[in-house]
This record gives sequence, C-alpha cells and structure tokens, in this order.
Amino acid sequence: MSTRTRTTTARQLLTGGTLIAGTLVGSPMLRRWYNRWGATKDEFTRPLPGDDLVKQPKLTYTRAVTIAAPPKDVWPWLVQYGQGRGGFYSYDAVENLIGCDIHSTDKILPEHQQLEVGDIIRSGGRDTFPCWIVMDLDPPHALILQGAGTPAEIEVPAVVDDVPERGYVASTWQWILEPVEDQHTRLIVRQRCTYSPNQAVLWHIVEPLNFVMERKMLLGLKARAES
Repeated sequence: MSTRTRTTTARQLLTGGTLIAGTLVGSPMLRRWYNRWGATKDEFTRPLPGDDLVKQPKLTYTRAVTIAAPPKDVWPWLVQYGQGRGGFYSYDAVENLIGCDIHSTDKILPEHQQLEVGDIIRSGGRDTFPCWIVMDLDPPHALILQGAGTPAEIEVPAVVDDVPERGYVASTWQWILEPVEDQHTRLIVRQRCTYSPNQAVLWHIVEPLNFVMERKMLLGLKARAES
C-alpha cells in the first residue's frame, strides 16, 4: 500500500468514523435534518417512482443535491455504482472495515454502463452481504432498486399490509435525476423501509449511519460528474 493510499485510508476512517459517532449520538435531535438533507419541501413530500414498492414505510427519507451537469452526464456515474463495479463513492475505508471490498473509481467504466430489470447490485464482496435488485430504470432519469436479501438467496419481499412479527423487511433505493436550468441536475434519493417489530432498534441504528455514508456518496457523485 502506497503512502498516499495509507493517508487516504486514515483520513477516511477518521472523518467517517467521527461523523458516524456524532450522528448516532445526536440522532434524536438530528433525525428530521438528516432525513431531509438537501431536499426541498416539495421533493420530500411528493410521490416519486418506486414509492409503491413499500406502501406503508416505518422509516423514510428523501435527500438531494444539485449537480452542475445535465442528467446524461450524471447517469454514467450512477448506473455503474456497486461492489465489484464502480464502488459507492463514499468512505471506502469505513465500508472495508467490515469486509465489503469497495474500491470507488474516478473513471466511467464502459463495461458497467448497462443495467436491466432484474440485475443485482451488491453491497459487499461476499454472498452474506445484502444486495439490491433493479426493479425499474429510465435512463437518464430514474433508477429504482429494492432490497433483495443476499446474492446467495435472492428474494424480493412481497408487499404486505400486515407486517409479520419477525423476519420481514422491505426497502427501496430510489434515484431520480431531474433537469434544471443551465444544464444542471437535481439528484434526488429516497428510501422507504418497513420491517418486523423485533428489528426496530436495528433500523434506528442503521438510519444515522446510512446518512453519513449516503451524504458522502451524493457529494462523491456530484464531484465526479462536475469534473
């Protein structure tokens, strides 16, 4: 490992770890802010593609960022993300602490520019890590994913009205690219999640951690598309 790589890793661990710790501790007071980070009231409240996959979420957020590039120039960075693909443009060193094997690229990768409904996006290098399945896409405007268990046992949860007491979780990852004036893009991301009652503590811990990592991802996408 080069000196530059070691320095980057140490900086990511320090920055990412500090932000995660602070957000976890402050989550009762910060929750409204980080679940609407960057989003306007209209973006937070209006329906978006993919909402129907989890009709009655227990946890939900909508975040957004403005990118100084048109959607067609943002899409190649978005469509290639994932483990074993372009990475997640976030704190790789933090993700790799638990063995995710993430290596975010600063290049558009031609071999990862095509996605189809049913394709799998991994969150980690082992089959025990959760994955996402592509439910819908409309290049360069929308990419709709749903949590699908692990690559070893892919299972898209059914939409249910009465959530079972144990063992059920359903979540989305909705990415929307909207053109705005002067060749800019509003990149909007939403998650909707419901789960069995026995998982409530887990998901309230995951929520602030997710914010830190996803905020960095949004900023990473912005920096790459604008460069």
